[in-house]
Amino acid sequence: MPSNTAAAPTPPRSRLSLYLDLIRWNRPAGWLLLLWPTLSALWIAAGGFPGWHLLVVFTLGTILMRSAGCCVNDVADRRFDRHVKRTAQRPVTSGAVSVREALAVGAALALAAFALVLTTNAATIAWSVPALAVTLAYPYAKRFVSMPQAVLGVAFSMGIPMAFTAVGRDVPWLAFWLVLGNLFWVLAYDTEYAMVDRDDDLKIGMKTSAITLGRWDVPAVMAFYLLLLAIWGVVLAPLGLGVAWYLGLGVALAQVGWHWTLIRGRTREGCFAAFRANHWVGFALFAGVVLGFAFR
Repeated sequence: MPSNTAAAPTPPRSRLSLYLDLIRWNRPAGWLLLLWPTLSALWIAAGGFPGWHLLVVFTLGTILMRSAGCCVNDVADRRFDRHVKRTAQRPVTSGAVSVREALAVGAALALAAFALVLTTNAATIAWSVPALAVTLAYPYAKRFVSMPQAVLGVAFSMGIPMAFTAVGRDVPWLAFWLVLGNLFWVLAYDTEYAMVDRDDDLKIGMKTSAITLGRWDVPAVMAFYLLLLAIWGVVLAPLGLGVAWYLGLGVALAQVGWHWTLIRGRTREGCFAAFRANHWVGFALFAGVVLGFAFR
């Protein structure tokens, strides 16, 4: 017998709930991808534990800036996101959060991150300016650059030189090599991410590395991963981090092999699973650095 009871209306979401969704608070993989190379650089620059002050500044600053970047990205992509299955219900795209609100939240988060940087030194403060600029530029690169993941790679690597300046006030060549390796890592995992949305992006005219690389996408992702591991392995070898570092490198390499099994079929599910698991590659390298200095 059919029921005459009407379904209860969905209660409106609180502003806090919408803002947390806006900054992807329930999906920490994004800020972890930023955090592990930044903390690795901090340990390398300090020759071991960098002290609680810098650890707190760079951890909170990473979370805040990634969250601010999400706000800017969602405003910039709001007209594109409605045509992509995975992003159609984002707060700005759906209209639940206005453009002005999203920008205000992003500005507040960026200011909080800058306040943390102000507790370091002049060199680190100076580096924070281009870091903010490339963060703001990335969402628009997807309209003009055939490999916008490279721009994201620069944005997601800015914490590395800032870590070195926070410890020693200058940026040695070692830091730039670490940036290069990290850039290849971002190309790897963000190409996996782009492979998830390739069909939708082709329809709306968005430029991504997955589209640019075409049938060479999987080999390219594997090459990017191997370049990360090769560069970091070579440039950190003179530091004498011992077995712990090479164990971390080996664990990261094993994960790269697992990622190949996930993305070789180019399914949405497999590529998205590979992207979401990527922070464990970064953690393996970070753990190797930390333990290497601890037992050196």
